[in-house]
Amino acid sequence: MGALRKSTEQSAITSRAAITSRAAITRRGFVGATLAAIASRLDAAPFVRTSRKSGLENPILGVGEHRYECLHDWLTPPDGLAWGDTHGLAQDQAGRIYVAHTVHPSSSGSQAVVVYDEDGRFLSAWGDAFRGGAHGLDVRRESDGEFLYHCDTSRRLVVKTDLSGEVAWQAGWPQESGKYEAPERYCPTNVAFLPGGDLLVGDGYGSSYIHRYTADGAYVRTIIGPGADKGQVSCPHGLWIDERSGSPRLIVADRGNRRIQVFTLEGEHVGFVTDGVRLPCHFKVRGDTLLAPDLESVVTLLDGDNKVIVHLGDGHPSGLRGQPRANFMPGKFIHPHTAIFLHGGDILVAEWVPIGRITRLRRLGA
Repeated sequence: MGALRKSTEQSAITSRAAITSRAAITRRGFVGATLAAIASRLDAAPFVRTSRKSGLENPILGVGEHRYECLHDWLTPPDGLAWGDTHGLAQDQAGRIYVAHTVHPSSSGSQAVVVYDEDGRFLSAWGDAFRGGAHGLDVRRESDGEFLYHCDTSRRLVVKTDLSGEVAWQAGWPQESGKYEAPERYCPTNVAFLPGGDLLVGDGYGSSYIHRYTADGAYVRTIIGPGADKGQVSCPHGLWIDERSGSPRLIVADRGNRRIQVFTLEGEHVGFVTDGVRLPCHFKVRGDTLLAPDLESVVTLLDGDNKVIVHLGDGHPSGLRGQPRANFMPGKFIHPHTAIFLHGGDILVAEWVPIGRITRLRRLGA
C-alpha cells in the first residue's frame, strides 16, 4: 500500500500516462506546444464547434440528442471568496446547487461550500472546517429530510450535514477494520448509498479500500481491497449504485487502474469497463445514461451497456493546470473532477484546477 499522497490528483495523471504515447501532464507542462495542438484541433474536432446560425456564440459539444452548449464559468464565487480546486457538486430537490472547493490561498474568505439557486444566483456560503479538504459531495433524501455527505481529504473524515451545514455525524479512519497502521493511511474521496440506508466509502487517497458503514456512520466491514487484479482497486475515487439493469450493482471509478469496475453490492467482481476510459473520477445516472467525468480532460456519457455514447469537450493532452484562465480553451476541459445532471437534463462540471471552474452544458437535443 502506498503512502497517502501516492493517490493525489497529480500522481493519478502522471503515474501511467507517462509511459503511454500521450504526453504526461505536469504542473509546468508544455503550454506553448499544447496550446498550438489544441488550437489546431479546435477547428477540426467534429464534436466542438461554435454555432452562429442558431444564435449561440458558445462552443457546441456532442452529437444528435446529446448536444450541449458549453457555458464555462456559469457559476462564479461571491465577492471576497476565490475558488480553489473545484471538487464536488450536488443539487437538492428544490434545485439548489452546492459546490465544494478547496478555497484558493489568495481568498479572503474561507467558506468551502457555496450554494446557488437553480438559475445560478448566489445564495450562501459556509463550511470553514472543510477549507483545504472539501472533496466528494453527494446529497441523499432520507425519511427526515435531505442531507449532504462530504468527504474531507484534509481531516480524513466522512461528514453528514444538513443542507445548511449543521453536522449530523462524522466518521474518521476505521481503526476497527484492522486495515490501517495509522490514521494517515486513510483518506476518503467519495461515498455511495446502498438501498437499505447503509453507505459505502471509497478510501481513494489512502490505502484503496472500500468500506461499508451504517446509516449512522458506524463501520460494518471492508468489502474491497487494493490491487490491480479483478476484484481489487487502486484509488477507488468514486462510487455509485447503478440500478439501470434492474439488478443493483456497485460501479467504482478504479482510477489508479485506469478502468471502471463493476461489483455486486457485497463486493464480488462482475466486470470491467475500459473502452473510452482514462482516469474516471465519479458517476451520476439519468435514465439509462451514465455520466463519467474523467480527470484526463474529458466528460464521457455511456449507455445502459456501458458503451461510450459521446466524449464531451475532450482537451487531452491539456497541460493547462495552474495556467492563467486566459489560456483555457473554449469548449475544452482541463481536468473534470466531478459532474452532475441538473434536474432538467443539463450537465454541471467541476474541474481540478487551482483557480477552479464550473461549466454548465446546456442540453440542446437533436
